[in-house]
Amino acid sequence: MAQLLVLSSAPGGSAVLPALELLSHRVRQIPAEPAQLVNAPSADVVFVDARVDLVGAKSLCKILTTTGMEAPLVLVVTEGGLTAVSTDWGVDDVVLVGAGPAEIDARIRLAMGRRSAEQVSSRISTSGITIDESSYSAKVHGKPLDLTYKEFQLLHFFATHPSRVFTREQLLSEVWGYDYFGGTRTVDVHVRRLRAKLGDLEQLIGTVRNVGYRFNVYEDDQPPVPATPA
Repeated sequence: MAQLLVLSSAPGGSAVLPALELLSHRVRQIPAEPAQLVNAPSADVVFVDARVDLVGAKSLCKILTTTGMEAPLVLVVTEGGLTAVSTDWGVDDVVLVGAGPAEIDARIRLAMGRRSAEQVSSRISTSGITIDESSYSAKVHGKPLDLTYKEFQLLHFFATHPSRVFTREQLLSEVWGYDYFGGTRTVDVHVRRLRAKLGDLEQLIGTVRNVGYRFNVYEDDQPPVPATPA
């Protein structure tokens, strides 16, 4: 059973998808207005009513996607409205208003499955570190790291190229870009800051003398526990 949220400005709270009433999912319907989204209930799938107001529905979809909503968006349209829908709407799927319960139930399952797969694939977990590419954030043993954007990019690059040794020049090219005119000293500065923020896991970024740096990966995916001072 899924939690479904329907956004619609239809007068009288009329059913946007009549077939939903034949399914066992929990359905909440609120006005399709940006102000209503502030306290909107959580949902596994969000349906946006685009049967009449295509322009308003498109604007609402863009607001939902830019504010980082995690639930998949399914657009409810008439057959004539299909010609107006494109990738820039940011929706995950479309469904015709006259769709039957079996089709709607299948689309709900598929939308939830795809979103779950995307969330898993956007995360990298290795040696005590978890990196979330979609939110540009990282955690050490579940605790958030306070990283700058460039520090995150550097950590992400290391983690996605484990055990490979990179010179400072290569790191400048890959992380800072070819148009960066600063010297290789900036790599050392960022590595030092990143190690400091990693704390006990600072050894994950190893130094290869006279060459550069590499990201160390441990066989059991856990870094060694630092020895306790006697």
